[in-house]
Amino acid sequence: MVAVAIVGATGYAGVEAFRLLAGHPGARATYLASHSQAGQTIGSVHVHLGPFGEMRMGPPDPDAIASSAEVALLSLPARQSLDLAPELLRRGVRIVDFGGDFRLKDEAAYARYYGGAHTAPEWLRRAVYGLTEFHRDEIASADLVANPGCYPTAALFALRPAVAAGAVATDDLIVDAKSGVTGAGRQPSQATHYAEADDNVWPYKLAGEHRHTPEIEQELALAAGSPVAATFSPHQVPMSRGLLATCYARLRRPWTTAEAMACYREAYAAEPFVQVLEEGLPSTKATLGTNCVQVAVRVDARVGRLIAVAAIDNLGKGAAGQAVQNVNRMFGLQEGAGLPRIGLMP
Repeated sequence: MVAVAIVGATGYAGVEAFRLLAGHPGARATYLASHSQAGQTIGSVHVHLGPFGEMRMGPPDPDAIASSAEVALLSLPARQSLDLAPELLRRGVRIVDFGGDFRLKDEAAYARYYGGAHTAPEWLRRAVYGLTEFHRDEIASADLVANPGCYPTAALFALRPAVAAGAVATDDLIVDAKSGVTGAGRQPSQATHYAEADDNVWPYKLAGEHRHTPEIEQELALAAGSPVAATFSPHQVPMSRGLLATCYARLRRPWTTAEAMACYREAYAAEPFVQVLEEGLPSTKATLGTNCVQVAVRVDARVGRLIAVAAIDNLGKGAAGQAVQNVNRMFGLQEGAGLPRIGLMP
């Protein structure tokens, strides 16, 4: 049984990881850490956990974590993993970091988008980007896995097959995405206040300002074999969880919808968590509570453009589900262990 610590256990992604591990056949949460609520039970903060909520939280102390767990899931705000992760790694604890501190390979890009120089560049270079379907072999032997952002996860599943096939131009990609309010975290803010969020949809951090922009470009560049430029436009929508990305790419050659669909079916044929829709289009409700991705593509021949759509649960495949999938891979467990594939409907 793999022993797992969750640091930042009271946040939405942390408690979702706890929920998934509660039903996992080969891994379990053995240490929960919270900066602000150490000493309390997890159930006193999240009453929905019922009988699983009796576990008491401790401080994010490296020695305490190392004595209790083989792997730590760090569900922390940006820059808070920079000190803790190296301390845990030195103690032999493997890491899946939910935040963005180890995703970008370019130190200058990290400094620009995360507000300061990276203080553990040696681990930045060694970290493996944690989108399992695209980095499966590296994740298996990694000590530090950088869990991907929720927006990049959907964008990459939507665009990567077409980019890898050389079917689309990579200097003018567009990612238009909408996420539920849990993507903003559990800390209350004006943006997540009911009166502000209800009956409201709005964009934010446009024109390359969002820190997920270089992450999307970095991973698509690996598929393209050359630099990629993407316009990323995120939006918040009035729902708790779920994320939909509609992506646009200019075709390099004539391509039909049938040919594009065949390309995507081949790319994801062996992936149990990816459903390429033959009919209909992806929806956030269909992936709610799962680790799954729904993908569909259409070609608009009138304007020579590919439209690729992906839906995920931002707390599932976009965060905690992806992290558990990575833990499974890192410790030689069945990759889908503990991860639901059927959505909550209605």
